[in-house]
Amino acid sequence: MSILGTRVERREDPRLLTAGGTYVDDLREPELNGALHVTFVRSPLAHARITEIDTEEARALPGVVGVFTGADVDLPAFPPDSGISGPPPAAMERPHLARDVVRYVGEPVAAVVTETRAQGEDAAEAVSVDYDPLDAVVDVDDALRDEVLLFPEAGTNVTGTSGELDDSLFDDCEVVVREQVENQRVAAAPLEVRTAACAWSGEKVTLWLSNQNAQSCRDALMANLGLPREQVRVITPDVGGGFGAKIGVEQEAALLAFLAKRVERPVKWVENRSENLVAMTHGRAQRHVVTIGGRRDGTVQAYQLDIVQDVGAYPRMGAFLPLFTRFMVSGVYDIPQVRSRARAVVTNTTPIGAYRGAGRPEATAAVERAVDLFAAEIGMDPAEVRRRNLVRPEQFPYKTPGGMTYDTGEYVKGLDAVLEAADYQALRAEQAKRRAEGSTRQLGIGLASYVEITAPNNTEGETGHVEIRPDGSVLVLTGSSPHGQGHWTSYAMLVSDQLGIDLDKIEVVHGDTDLIPEGVGTMGSRSLQLGGSAVHRAAVDVKDKARKLAAELIEIDEADLELAEGRWQVRGTPNVALSWAELAAKAEDGLAADVHFTEDRPTFPFGSHLAVVEVDTETGKVDYLRHVTVDDAGVIINPVLTEGQRHGGIAQGAAQALLEEVTYDADGNPQNANLADYAFITAAELPSFELLTMETPTTLNPLGVKGIGEAGTIGSTPAVQNAVVDAVAHLGVRHIDMPTTPERVWRAINEA
Repeated sequence: MSILGTRVERREDPRLLTAGGTYVDDLREPELNGALHVTFVRSPLAHARITEIDTEEARALPGVVGVFTGADVDLPAFPPDSGISGPPPAAMERPHLARDVVRYVGEPVAAVVTETRAQGEDAAEAVSVDYDPLDAVVDVDDALRDEVLLFPEAGTNVTGTSGELDDSLFDDCEVVVREQVENQRVAAAPLEVRTAACAWSGEKVTLWLSNQNAQSCRDALMANLGLPREQVRVITPDVGGGFGAKIGVEQEAALLAFLAKRVERPVKWVENRSENLVAMTHGRAQRHVVTIGGRRDGTVQAYQLDIVQDVGAYPRMGAFLPLFTRFMVSGVYDIPQVRSRARAVVTNTTPIGAYRGAGRPEATAAVERAVDLFAAEIGMDPAEVRRRNLVRPEQFPYKTPGGMTYDTGEYVKGLDAVLEAADYQALRAEQAKRRAEGSTRQLGIGLASYVEITAPNNTEGETGHVEIRPDGSVLVLTGSSPHGQGHWTSYAMLVSDQLGIDLDKIEVVHGDTDLIPEGVGTMGSRSLQLGGSAVHRAAVDVKDKARKLAAELIEIDEADLELAEGRWQVRGTPNVALSWAELAAKAEDGLAADVHFTEDRPTFPFGSHLAVVEVDTETGKVDYLRHVTVDDAGVIINPVLTEGQRHGGIAQGAAQALLEEVTYDADGNPQNANLADYAFITAAELPSFELLTMETPTTLNPLGVKGIGEAGTIGSTPAVQNAVVDAVAHLGVRHIDMPTTPERVWRAINEA
């Protein structure tokens, strides 16, 4: 019986729950002995010209080894990340330390190097910076007007434009609905904040980073530091959460290499929580105008999405994310006429990066609100509108208006499974009863059907190495870089399934560019379908090599050999056998295999979510009662890991719908830069999720798997938002933007 598909407990957890993880701040590597601490002086203003930086008082304080400003740094600035219509203007480059102008609250202005962390806090306060305030641009509509420019030499705040709109799509529609929808800015807020450590050994630099992709970070550092590959090593130890915000190298981490070289000592940087909330990239931050049209029988004929992406102060990954939104614009629906346009603009706010789902949740949130608005306009049940417009199984592979080719899907089956499990008709009956009674506790039922793209960077592939050690244990090297997903468990299961070796004898190693020079990392729900497939293929190759070697040693035909209980034996004669250790000892060149696996195109997981909430119409308070989901990610390797990813994703998505939002005042000052003010969901606000199982394999990889890491986040947000609006729709409420806070719900009720 195969181990795949069974409930195997996470192999990572005993260490994490007993000894604890080893994060960057926990490192006690010999190379880091005597490490100094780096503290950053950050701008308190959103937009200002730096007129003077006085470091003399700070330099004189106890324990201060050095104070550095932008004028001291001779590294090239980071160029803008790729945009939606090619590179953004080159003038929008990102310095390690601001030189002439600061563009958001939290931008690093100076770096203080001290013997202890406490000394760094005191010295940073002693650095005196004079600013000449400039007008701030916070709202995307103001940014589009180009009246105040963040980069005057660029001549515009627009980093890119993609796509076109066409209102004539709706000429033949009986019903047309339009609404502006905010997909608000949120903070990743990982439990482990950003951390980095750095040490030089001769001309070679090693950086330890809390990051999602060691090899990509190494490549960026090579370019920035002007060093060849063999002189840069990046190690990612345990990583306490990433959610997309730890993709790529940070300017602070790159600066550490410069500082360590200058002070001739290893250095370490650990940001505090408030620093994290203003300086780590934020997510989402898109403004949508949705337009949907069709017939009164529920047929959707046309859909259009106008996207404005707030990029923040510098074009990082946020400048590219609207392309993913455009790719997935029509979601799970077979809509004949679809158009989309995206514009991305810089503002005087923290830069936007990837955040769990990265552009795809935004597309789903938009189209799922549009479908509910359309259903309300024609007076039809939103479940029925969805069912009538979903792509059918016989249409796969399905080419979308966004240019994607969906591999496999059973969208109607998934929706119907959720409706049945939730007893949808009984919920609607209870809702009707409460409305008829005029209850102050109204029931809301929200639906969302979604499809997402996973492993969008499929052509880059992923690497896997499987090696039998002399003692018969297995070493697995992977370019994937886990930060809580359970890669050790899933990859060990894949190897054990092929080689028959016990899980406890399989070691999985990641995140060290000296050991694993080639790799891409973990993002975009790519790990199992690419990294797992690479490890699986490497295990198959090792098995084939072992079979051939065993046949030669036993002097028998390969077809007469079988692998049973971890030993190669003659069929029917188990006493004539060779162990893995014996084979490894006899293999002249070792018993190992390397695989670089790529897919022809991405995969497209899908699902349906149903959320039930209760809204107090007198106070606007929302109670989140139930959540029923199908999240179909193809073949399930380990239900424990799959359910864990779904639980976390649903909680994160629901949090955006109900609570989370990073806010600024008109001058660009953050209004909630700590966890006392930033609303963070806890178990107390969450119901027990009702997870249904459905598996529609893909044909694009040997495992039949699709990504699962972001699925819950994508489906839950619009389901919960739709549920809140549905609870008060009978009072005349048409739409409520996220987060659906009590104040916002109360205002919507009273305005209606």
